[in-house]
Amino acid sequence: MRDCDCIRLLQWALPRMRMRWRGFRKVRGQVCKRIQRRMGALSIQDVDDYRAYLVQHATEWTLLRDLCRVTISRFWRDKAAYCTLQKEVLPTLARQVIQRGDDSLHVWSAGCACGEEPYSVALAWQLALRNRFPSLTLQVLATDIDRDVLARAKRACYGHGSLKDLPTGWRNMAFSRTNDAYCLHQRFILPVTFRRHDVRDPPPGKRFDLIICRNLVFTYFDHKQQRAVIGHFVNALAGGGAVMLGTHEQPPADDRRLTAWPASPGFFALRGTQRG
Repeated sequence: MRDCDCIRLLQWALPRMRMRWRGFRKVRGQVCKRIQRRMGALSIQDVDDYRAYLVQHATEWTLLRDLCRVTISRFWRDKAAYCTLQKEVLPTLARQVIQRGDDSLHVWSAGCACGEEPYSVALAWQLALRNRFPSLTLQVLATDIDRDVLARAKRACYGHGSLKDLPTGWRNMAFSRTNDAYCLHQRFILPVTFRRHDVRDPPPGKRFDLIICRNLVFTYFDHKQQRAVIGHFVNALAGGGAVMLGTHEQPPADDRRLTAWPASPGFFALRGTQRG
């Protein structure tokens, strides 16, 4: 399948799945390869024939939506964002949790893929912040719709490339090498619970101090779905809590329920709440 043919198919199909072409431009290669394999399994050679097949078979849309999932991730992806999380946002949230008399800081990692994101939070807490806040425990709920990536996340073993952005020394402190994989030590796994959940559905809990949803909703979903997901975040976020998006992501301009966290690109809070 030629690249131009795949682009034409995606530009037609994505809006019908409440997604936007703009988010897929740079990552379309992996999606196009999956679609080509699916077309081969159906003995379909031409993109227009696959488009006709979609029109005739409503169940194929569910499979196509699965083929369009993008799972690019690694530990400490976007170093500046995670440094801000470790040095500014998590300490602020920890102080707020203590002030309200709670003993656990609750995090929801939505669209967690293979687990690098929630485990990055666990590493930051255990290696950099736990001694500063000894009265607090960290509890991370990591969710994704894909059962396969959740299974890999629970194994907590990764290739060298997934660890390349970690702060100096953290790989040796937190991982054991097994053949060609680096497996996370148990004490960093324990704070993280994995659950299957679609971010478009109602939130899996309430009063999260931090919600992380990076390079997913505000990259690939259309405007209406973005607004719906913000509604879920508003319902799930504790007062004074934070939302962490991708470095280049922003909530829709016409949705004013979230406001930028001061001097922290990629972080947002509920409009009108106080952050101590």
